[in-house]
Amino acid sequence: MPKQALYLKWRPTTFNDVVGQEHITRTLRNSLKSGRIRHAYLFSGPRGTGKTTMARLLAKALNCRDADPDNRPCNVCPACVAVNEGRYLDLIEIDAATHTGVDDVRDLRDKIAFAPGEGAYKVYIIDEVHRFTGNAFDALLKTLEEPPAHAIFVLATTEIDKVPATIKSRCLPFEFRRIPLLEVADRLQLIAESEGLQIERPALELIARYGTGSVRDSISLLDQIVADPEEIITLEMAQQVLGTASLAAVKDLVDALARMDAASALHIINIAVDAGADPRQFGQQVVEHLRAVLLAQTASADLVEASREDQALYEAQAETIPRGMLVRAIRTFNDAVNTYRGGWQPQLALELALMEALEPEPAPAVMWTNAAAPLPPPDLPQPPVEATPPGAPPVVELAAIRELWGKSMHILGQRSSNAPEVMRYFRALRVDGNVIYLGTDTELYYEKLQYPEKVQLLEQVFSHVHKKPLRVKIVLVNSGEIPGKTPLDSVDMSDPLASLGAELGAEIKPHERRRSQK
Repeated sequence: MPKQALYLKWRPTTFNDVVGQEHITRTLRNSLKSGRIRHAYLFSGPRGTGKTTMARLLAKALNCRDADPDNRPCNVCPACVAVNEGRYLDLIEIDAATHTGVDDVRDLRDKIAFAPGEGAYKVYIIDEVHRFTGNAFDALLKTLEEPPAHAIFVLATTEIDKVPATIKSRCLPFEFRRIPLLEVADRLQLIAESEGLQIERPALELIARYGTGSVRDSISLLDQIVADPEEIITLEMAQQVLGTASLAAVKDLVDALARMDAASALHIINIAVDAGADPRQFGQQVVEHLRAVLLAQTASADLVEASREDQALYEAQAETIPRGMLVRAIRTFNDAVNTYRGGWQPQLALELALMEALEPEPAPAVMWTNAAAPLPPPDLPQPPVEATPPGAPPVVELAAIRELWGKSMHILGQRSSNAPEVMRYFRALRVDGNVIYLGTDTELYYEKLQYPEKVQLLEQVFSHVHKKPLRVKIVLVNSGEIPGKTPLDSVDMSDPLASLGAELGAEIKPHERRRSQK
């Protein structure tokens, strides 16, 4: 007899065995204890998250003969054993993908009136119910409205939006969620240890990641990888079987992106594909990695389901990649994955995505015209003649500048309608004495503020909002995207911000550089 597949062998037989759906198991168990049984349930969610399994557990529990509701299903009584062996007559499973017509539903309606043969309830599980035709849904609706007391319906679907609202309103809905990566990996480890399999934890996490939140798919992949139970499965072996690229290759590619090193990045892509990595899967790994870096950069690496070592890697890379390039790279590689069709040059889509990510995105042509900046009204104070010496204590905290930024932009907009749009590309970097340093990484907008009257208007607005005489200095913080950079050795390194930028590897252009007004 062929050996039973692992996903069948390890299908949950009690509510406690279900992984990642505690919000559903708790509600169902409480309803069984209280005797509040609904005649129709609607289970929705991604494939492989336990919808059909939960439906069978509910059917077993409803007909279980154990006296204690907390023990149901007991897997010992005749009803539970019959369900486990697939021979329980009062459990009827219907595949809506092959029984889509109204005649199939009418046949079900004709038979539903018969009393259960063995248990207290007849349980009908209709899988992929969204595949029903419109007439079939109409026929099912009549049955759901007036069901016999002994009939329980469990409808399961992966596409809840295709189920008519009239059907949804007659059911008690439950939404199944994708299972967190670490919980899937823990389940795989339990199975591996119980089966006597030797497999490294990083390989289990790779399988769980490849299963995309589906426990069933992840267990099937584990079954696929384990050809010899005596063999020790390493991360490298799992990568070869799954056709994934080395995690080191993905990390190296992201490092090359951060350095704007197109040559190295192209070599990494081609070496990975030539080594057997599937281009689509490689692209998915790159997108997943870049997304983790983006989360680390904008919020926290704790949002990423990964080991502490990987989280530290994401945090380190987040400090080296400009936000604009990171967003572009995610977009271009994601588009490459979604539109991938193979072909005689399988890595071409990834190469194009790389080159597009390295191209600076053209900024919208927003103008701040001189005519839009008239003489300031009397209520705006004049800024001081001189800026304080470098290193002086700040007269206003940086946090206050950022907190009242919206108010400052509102007042600025009253004097120049399109000025706040330009200032969206600037941020307050630091305050040195009475000088506010405003920086941008976009040369176009840096050039737009190379006019004394515009800087003066900003100084008047900030001085008015913060009730202190303030000066403004505009700097270009360039991480390598923009051509025509000013060498660092030509910058006045006595400027504290320039010194800080040099330490961080940034490229800074001084405010003293002026453009002749036209």
